[in-house]
Amino acid sequence: MTTLVWDQIGKRTYQTGVDHGVLYLPDGTSAVWNGLTSVEERFTQERKPYYLDGVKYLEHLTPGDFAAQLKAFTYPEEFEQVTGVRSKGSGVFVHDQNSTSFGLSYRTLIGDDVSGTERGYKIHLLYNVTAIPDNNVYASLRAQPIEFSWALSGTAEAVPGYRPTAHVTLDSTKMTPALLAEIEAILYGTALLQPRLPALQELVSLIYLVIVDNGDGTWTATGPAHLIVMVDSTTFQLPEVDAVYLNPTTYVITI
Repeated sequence: MTTLVWDQIGKRTYQTGVDHGVLYLPDGTSAVWNGLTSVEERFTQERKPYYLDGVKYLEHLTPGDFAAQLKAFTYPEEFEQVTGVRSKGSGVFVHDQNSTSFGLSYRTLIGDDVSGTERGYKIHLLYNVTAIPDNNVYASLRAQPIEFSWALSGTAEAVPGYRPTAHVTLDSTKMTPALLAEIEAILYGTALLQPRLPALQELVSLIYLVIVDNGDGTWTATGPAHLIVMVDSTTFQLPEVDAVYLNPTTYVITI
């Protein structure tokens, strides 16, 4: 039997902070978002109870869609393009134009009683997001700068095996370092690659290892690049993958 133990050293975890904001524009370009102060993710599930003879006999929960409140002291100039502000050049800006959807990523930190906030982080990926600005209040000069705010809403994309979603998180404490580095290179760019937000289908192909029996004695593997090592043009190895045979024709693959 197992006895429950509370407050073990290194097990008292928490989440805090927001940083590494990146705005992904519809034309494929991106911009660093400095000045993020908070992202309040809102849960929009709905609960509907059913009663029979005055007694509740069923409660149905309807999954919600992504919604959030984003706050920042400043924002990238490119953000005005997606919130309906158009530049006419020479410092002239025209407001109340059509807004467009965009992508966004940001990190939240994971801490514990031993490592502090160095334990890890979560990368949040938002897809097909639109933003409605809140009212801006300009007052006499004061020490506290204006905090801008926007209501965010996302249009879900299909995810194989799951309900469509506009919000995905990546937990650094649960991912292999090689896979995390591969995805961060896409999100943040490298000396050779421009930063971009991968489509959800592409993200799934990076995360999941899929092995297909082609039925002719050959196999095809797709998935994280660090898991598939090409020996030659037609032969590959999976050095970090374990296969346990359940019987002569069936096996379970684990990473």
